[in-house]
Amino acid sequence: MSGSIRVERNGAVGFLVFDHEARRNAISVDMWRAIPEAARELSDDDAVRVVVLRGAGEVAFVAGADISQFDETRTGAGALDYDVDNARAFAALSGIDKPVLAMIHGFCIGGGVAIALTADMRYAADDARLGIPAARLGLGYSSPGIEVLTQLVGFSRAKEIFFTAKRFDAQEALRMGLLNAVYPKAELEAEVMNVAAMIADNAPLTVRSVKLAVRELQKPRELRDHARVDEAIAACYASEDYREGVSAFLEKRPAQFKGR
Repeated sequence: MSGSIRVERNGAVGFLVFDHEARRNAISVDMWRAIPEAARELSDDDAVRVVVLRGAGEVAFVAGADISQFDETRTGAGALDYDVDNARAFAALSGIDKPVLAMIHGFCIGGGVAIALTADMRYAADDARLGIPAARLGLGYSSPGIEVLTQLVGFSRAKEIFFTAKRFDAQEALRMGLLNAVYPKAELEAEVMNVAAMIADNAPLTVRSVKLAVRELQKPRELRDHARVDEAIAACYASEDYREGVSAFLEKRPAQFKGR
């Protein structure tokens, strides 16, 4: 069995589920190839306002790539195909224009950390263990992946994570800035759903414009698309939601945003 990628929905929250429990949700080739379509499905669904990445079962978020396939997929001519599939998966997850939350429990190793880094925020259970063991496997790690980690935790911490190949517990990962919050495992899902509900209640166009602006700010100055950000901001002011938000505030009632 090579695992699967599932899409689930709960009201305005969409879930992208990594399901390969027999191998602690390690990502197989078939799973890498299925991720882009699942990401597009959730991104294109207007009823979904927040996306949550999660692992199936109780043991792991994602315990990395499926190493049992490396002899077939990461050697010789097949290595290039694997890298292409891998890059497409990460691009699809990073390209979701809605808020993305990673709900992490248990093992979050290697590719699991890289997947979590595509999320806007990361929330973990107190049993989470995070690490990147590339140096123990002799793997090369792409510059874009290192850059994302460095932006989040800084140069020194990123070097520590890669050089030592250590598994960090949830509290250590929180202190270094890799996580937004840590909760008892029994409370993790409820806490993440609370955050998702708060986001889903807000104006989608505003939230998306901020996500776009932050994404552009992470690029070198000369590559930032200021015009695109300005267009997204202008769309907020021209929207029905803006008028609804102002009216709701003056009338002291909850706003009912429709994303248009």
